Amino acid sequence: MSPRATIHDVAAAAGVSVATVSKAVNGRYGISAATTARVLDVVQQLGYESSLVASSMRSRRTSVIGILVADFEPFSAEILKGVGVALQDSGYDLLAYSGSRQRETNGWERRSLSRLSGTLIDGAIMVTPTVDTTSTEIPVVAIDPHTGRADLPTVESDSFGGALQATRYLIELGHRRIGFLGGRPDLRSATLREAGYRQALADAGIPFNPALVRVGLYKRDTAKAPAASLLSMTDRPTAVFAANDLSAIAIIQVAAELGLEVPGDVSVIGFDDIPEASQMNPALTTIRQPMKRLGATAAGMLVSLLNGDSLPQNHIRLPTGLVRRATTAPPRV
Repeated sequence: MSPRATIHDVAAAAGVSVATVSKAVNGRYGISAATTARVLDVVQQLGYESSLVASSMRSRRTSVIGILVADFEPFSAEILKGVGVALQDSGYDLLAYSGSRQRETNGWERRSLSRLSGTLIDGAIMVTPTVDTTSTEIPVVAIDPHTGRADLPTVESDSFGGALQATRYLIELGHRRIGFLGGRPDLRSATLREAGYRQALADAGIPFNPALVRVGLYKRDTAKAPAASLLSMTDRPTAVFAANDLSAIAIIQVAAELGLEVPGDVSVIGFDDIPEASQMNPALTTIRQPMKRLGATAAGMLVSLLNGDSLPQNHIRLPTGLVRRATTAPPRV
């Protein structure tokens, strides 16, 4: 029989210290998501059983909740803060797991859940999941899911209502040629935000113009090229609604590169109200969604499920609100 792997074996194979291994397998803060993932891979390969794993094998409970995110970008980071605060007095620790190394491969979320379930976490919160998770053996709550499935507990913001409010505000300012920089087409939130944009135009009697729509994929780097395309049009829009704040910031950066003033030449409004939105110059007008509350609500739902309680609501939609700042103004005559 092969000797049982020790924490020192794991540390040597992963190229980290014993303390780092301990933090990774016990879900503690202080190490990066990439290091945690590397250590957990070695743990699985070597069959190492930490005290947490050993106790979970005996009790079938770890008292750890996992949160799975594709990236630790501002939206996920704010949600993570809300989850952490909500779990402070719950008796559960939090293990944050990022799929940044494997997010381009299909099914990474399902594989991650399979890897963590049973020995490391009792339940999971998934942020913007894009795969079916019904086959998991542990309770799962989804935040901002890719689709509205009846059997999966979900929490989301009112994407349609927020987009409707954003576009109506631009129309109230006098804008008629309004561009839209959308998010990831595979996500429900992106679909709903475009639908809200279209509905506001229809309500005002403004024909929808597909030439004014681009896809930015919710990221600053992927939003810059479509933003440049939109702002370089001969008859460019006088205002642009971006499906998230990172895309809105990309529009403002591109506008500066093109010699355009915000909001003088083009008004810009985002969606999220990430911390950077209020700190930039000019400060970003945006739709605030309660990101920390999203995390806290999902954590509360998951704890209820883990305690054997039924949920009063399987799907919760939280309200959004307009935050007026300095990147929007009436169009120049």
